[in-house]
Amino acid sequence: MSKELTFAIKRIAFDEHYRPSDSSRITTNFANLARGERRQENLRNALRMIDNRFNALAHWDNPNADRYSVVLEIISVDIDVQGNGETFPTIEILKTNIIDRKAGRRTEGIVGNNFSSYVRDYDFSVLLSEHNKGKQEFSLPENYGDLHGKIFKSFLGSDAYKESFKKPPVICLSVSSSKTYYRTENQHPVLGVEYRNDEYSLTDEYFAKMGLRVRYFMPPGSVAPLAFYFAGDLLEDYSNLELVSTISTMETFQKIYRPEIYNANSAAGKIFRPSLKHTDYSLTQVQYDREERNQLALKQGKFTEERFIKPYKRILDQWAANYAV
Repeated sequence: MSKELTFAIKRIAFDEHYRPSDSSRITTNFANLARGERRQENLRNALRMIDNRFNALAHWDNPNADRYSVVLEIISVDIDVQGNGETFPTIEILKTNIIDRKAGRRTEGIVGNNFSSYVRDYDFSVLLSEHNKGKQEFSLPENYGDLHGKIFKSFLGSDAYKESFKKPPVICLSVSSSKTYYRTENQHPVLGVEYRNDEYSLTDEYFAKMGLRVRYFMPPGSVAPLAFYFAGDLLEDYSNLELVSTISTMETFQKIYRPEIYNANSAAGKIFRPSLKHTDYSLTQVQYDREERNQLALKQGKFTEERFIKPYKRILDQWAANYAV
């Protein structure tokens, strides 16, 4: 095998005409919206929500709340394990770009935002489930998440990433419904009020193996904190507009997919325990089947096991054992 895994990056516009490719994870946020009879209406509504939220947050020198628009690209990452040209679709993330109508320019936003991974589907929906089947106490398999973490860090260190993106990624997800979060006195003009928790969630620990730290912020006008995963310095490495592009994009997705938390009719208090059983919330004008999404995650995990984990197990085990950051 080659000493290093090889990555190839493909870009596609995420707009009202977007249709998922055959290799896209159909459970991922943007792909799920682009399915069904109302696909184009879903996409238009979601994109409008993103622009409106961006302008609400970037309110300075923006009296009509229409100065900016967000243009999104889907970044698909294929991996070549053996160096023979045969690839497997590994990661999909989003890249934000900012249109400033007043200044007449387009600037880059942040890469990352949403995070989709076939190997993570395998880890969460297949490996973890089978490991705990029939057990009374929950536990993690040995070296859980190690391979995925090393693949992700290898991607960030690859020529493909460095040639395509200027800054490290920021991934923005929902906070965990199994943990409690506490408001702090720290406040950022764009990210908002910082929250903390006393115990990392399984997702937090999983992303730590990818080399990403986490901080939780509730932006101005939001009703719940978001989890921001990053490799560098979240507050210093990115401009306010870059951060706004991520917040507006990912808060929109969370309002659609987890309205019980992110479209609640009251804001999080000093002590916050997110719950998907919360009933006082509003629905968006975007259709979404969360139950179907959960079922598809298992199918995609099985697909990964059959097409990637089992066929390349010996090679991947050897690569992971020798991998050094």
